[in-house]
Amino acid sequence: MGSSTYKVPGGKLLKIRLKTVGYKIEKVTIMGDFFLHPEDALSDLEERLKGVYLESSSIKSVIADFLSKSGTQIIGADPADIATAIMMAV
Repeated sequence: MGSSTYKVPGGKLLKIRLKTVGYKIEKVTIMGDFFLHPEDALSDLEERLKGVYLESSSIKSVIADFLSKSGTQIIGADPADIATAIMMAV
């Protein structure tokens, strides 16, 4: 299992715990001092990332799509920041 800590420039801290199978996400845990509204959407986002190919653009796209469709907002980070933190955990 990999992990990373990423300080978003001018933003918050992201911490990632990542388990992979092949070149895909098997399980990801996203933590940190960022804000997510609604808060309970975090587990849904982590679930949505299962099976996603370990490529920054793919991860960013899935996160952006999830936020758009669910109406969830992230404060202190953006989809690219989360994708960067996930890739750092690989």
